[in-house]
Amino acid sequence: MTFEYSQELANDLEELFETDEGYDVIIYTSDNSEMHALSNILRFRSQYFRSAFSNESTKKKDGKFIFNFPNISPKFFKIILRFIYCGKIDLAKLQGPDILKLLTAVDELKIQRLLICIQEYLIKHQGEFLQKNPTEILETIYLHENFTELWNYCLEEICAKPDVLFKSDKFTNLKAPLLELLLKRDDLLSDEIDIWNSLIKWCFSQHPSIQQDVNKWNKEEIIAMERSIHKFIPLIRFYDISSADFITKVYPFKEIIPKDLVNNVLVFHMAPDEKLNVDVQSPRKPKFNYDSVIINDKHFAIFSSWIEKKNQSHYSVRNIPYNFNLLYRASRDGNTVAAFHAKCDNKGATMVIVQISNSNQTVGGYNPFDWDLLSAWKSTRDSFLFSFVNKDDLQSAKVGYSNGDSCSIYSGHATYGPLFGGGHELGFYNNRWYNNGSQTYPDVGIPSGNFNVDDYEVFQVVKK
Repeated sequence: MTFEYSQELANDLEELFETDEGYDVIIYTSDNSEMHALSNILRFRSQYFRSAFSNESTKKKDGKFIFNFPNISPKFFKIILRFIYCGKIDLAKLQGPDILKLLTAVDELKIQRLLICIQEYLIKHQGEFLQKNPTEILETIYLHENFTELWNYCLEEICAKPDVLFKSDKFTNLKAPLLELLLKRDDLLSDEIDIWNSLIKWCFSQHPSIQQDVNKWNKEEIIAMERSIHKFIPLIRFYDISSADFITKVYPFKEIIPKDLVNNVLVFHMAPDEKLNVDVQSPRKPKFNYDSVIINDKHFAIFSSWIEKKNQSHYSVRNIPYNFNLLYRASRDGNTVAAFHAKCDNKGATMVIVQISNSNQTVGGYNPFDWDLLSAWKSTRDSFLFSFVNKDDLQSAKVGYSNGDSCSIYSGHATYGPLFGGGHELGFYNNRWYNNGSQTYPDVGIPSGNFNVDDYEVFQVVKK
């Protein structure tokens, strides 16, 4: 039979730490305070001390090892020594800034287990502190390659909520290498024009004497701003900025952007059918994408705006107020009316998304009611049909709302899947898609008659 008394052992080691008996190590901390320890315990619990004791040049006096740590306070060193001796640490009494300083001290002493422990505690219990001080924390973490967990957490949090950093008073103090790392991220969840505006704000802050009116810049000012922005230009997804924003917010800075890039973006917007001999960067893709093989998060942001009839301004991907839960995908669940009803009936409001074959056109509609097999027509002014002539061009979108007649939505039947409008303006019947013409909804460009599709999806729409 095996007996374990690990807690008793930990208590005895803690008592040994407190009594200071038989020490052969003297440690001087930041205020020249003296602390004592046993070399054998330090040797086995710290990579730093293990290497130091193996080094013949380590200083000794009267048979005792001497160490100086001018960057570590006695308070933090005592916490670290207690952990080295008995594996105990209480972080709850420390504030966020002190925990970060403690982590830096632990990194200097290379105590791997404690490095992991403190990072996990910061992530789990000090999220508010980390978000309130993004610039200082990023710069601290950046200097320590062992802060891997904390580094990944902070970057992911900033990418998910970039305003925490970009709208902070200290954003303009961010070091260039850190800004470069952020702008390289594909999961930076911000509209590209907002990223550009933040970059311009940062560049201006590097040259406070340069006037804000770009039309009044002299040659020296142009050169200075060009040098500041040069390394960041390839990181901006210019082709993902709308034509209106490009003309009003990017084009004024054309003197500091490569001329061929400016010309190519103008051609991209003004002559979309013209082929460009350049690699167009794909849009940034947040890690938490909606589960669609047809469209991306920006389409869901637009759908959210249409659901709330926000015609003048759209939601962005970072503030979508709905969850879109995938209920059904024809290519996955079976392209039949029966499969549709099995997955989608009695699920509340839904969005139907249809990909036209041999085309980049995507069409669909929003139903605020349940689908079912009751063969009932329902009236509403909240349902709508939509079409993206080119789903990669959000400007090609058209939306049309029901006129409120009694045939806005057909709830369903054994032979009917989704069906919108008394004129059957978008419907799935006997396993085929069709459009018989406008009656309840305005014409948004859905193909007339029967048409083939590559796939279609249905998402449950739930207010967050």
